[in-house]
Amino acid sequence: MNLIENKTFDQERALYNIRDTLVKGCTFAGAADGESVLKETRNIIIDGCKFSLRYPIWHAKKYELKNSKLDEKTRASLWYSDDGIIENTDITGVKALRECRNTVIRNCRIESPEFGWKTYGTKISQSSIVSEYIFLDAEDIEIESLDFKGKYSFQYVNGLTIRDSVLDTKDAFWHSKNVTVTDSVIKGEYLAWFSEGLTLIRCKIIGTQPLCYCKDLKLIDCEMTDCDLSFEYSDVEANIRGHIDSVKNPRSGRISADSIGEIIKDAPVMECDAQVIINGSKQEIGLTD
Repeated sequence: MNLIENKTFDQERALYNIRDTLVKGCTFAGAADGESVLKETRNIIIDGCKFSLRYPIWHAKKYELKNSKLDEKTRASLWYSDDGIIENTDITGVKALRECRNTVIRNCRIESPEFGWKTYGTKISQSSIVSEYIFLDAEDIEIESLDFKGKYSFQYVNGLTIRDSVLDTKDAFWHSKNVTVTDSVIKGEYLAWFSEGLTLIRCKIIGTQPLCYCKDLKLIDCEMTDCDLSFEYSDVEANIRGHIDSVKNPRSGRISADSIGEIIKDAPVMECDAQVIINGSKQEIGLTD
């Protein structure tokens, strides 16, 4: 490969359309404040570099970004870029990943509002992410060992698996489709309303009013802490270890738990005939004729 090493660039499109190149130990910052320094690159490796300019890696194909730092001035750092590997890298600029395909992220620290929108085929492992909105309208995501903090996460995603992770988030998985979460902690409010095909396996769920208006919802050997008004108008099959604070008007299916503080049979707007089983004793919700 060609080598560009220990240089500083601040001009617009400074390394535009470079190919088959190792960019090592370089700094992208300076008075010219140029945008798009590595736009339209092909088969490049970026190793040990520092970025402080907007839109640095757009329309890249087959790239590696490792051991690097992209600071808060690095706005919208990776857009429309495919077949990338990002590892051992800190990213703190807003809107860091958008409309990218087949991105692998390993051992990274990311703090980026609106991260991962409209991406396809992203794989994340051994990383931490802070993002107010993460992966809006994205597809085919695989996540393992992620420490995540955010608010409106994974909305409108289609095809997502999460394993061995901690999600501290509000409004996760709204309008999502085909999501499976295994051996994870999910803490937040109003979890997964309007989702379709959500499966939670050996998860700990914490927070008020979870899992309402869901279709094809499955909970397998899960725990629920501080979960009141759960399952309203959901089609659900749930096996809960321990206690649920309250269950309200589940539409159909079967919910079993060791104990339930309250089963609320409020005036429904649709037919609700789910079964609730407490310590092996079945109760019919049966709210309408």
